[in-house]
Amino acid sequence: MNDANRLPPLRDRFFRRERRAVPEARRFTYETLVGWGLAEAERSNDVLLCVSELATNALVHGVPPGRQFRLFLRHDPHALRVEVHDSGPGVPRIVDDAADGEGGEGGRGLLLVAALSDKWGVGERELGKVVWCEFVQAADDPAPPEDKRPLSRP
Repeated sequence: MNDANRLPPLRDRFFRRERRAVPEARRFTYETLVGWGLAEAERSNDVLLCVSELATNALVHGVPPGRQFRLFLRHDPHALRVEVHDSGPGVPRIVDDAADGEGGEGGRGLLLVAALSDKWGVGERELGKVVWCEFVQAADDPAPPEDKRPLSRP
């Protein structure tokens, strides 16, 4: 694919507060990665998983009824940035099971985001917050290890 056919380096989309928003956000991200020529990149599955986790967190904790969340994807020669904007209160944090005494299934999404991305954080907005993560792009990405499977359609 030549550069003239690639998508613009910034893409965004609103998603409604409904269960199907997470797979739609993942599909939007996959299609964007394809358009940027990054769908077969070594860390593309990590990007998709982080989008799923951040979108799920926005739905469960950050999007009041009747509202939406917004997914931003930005790509430049140095990094791929994922941002999820919502209008809910609170500051997301990584759950520490030992400190919280919790043994449940939830609360580990940001732990995954922190482990898979190079950087992540939370920023303020006039109403709500933005939770973001970045994937630094090496100048000469080596060939992926043989045990890495090619990206499959979400």
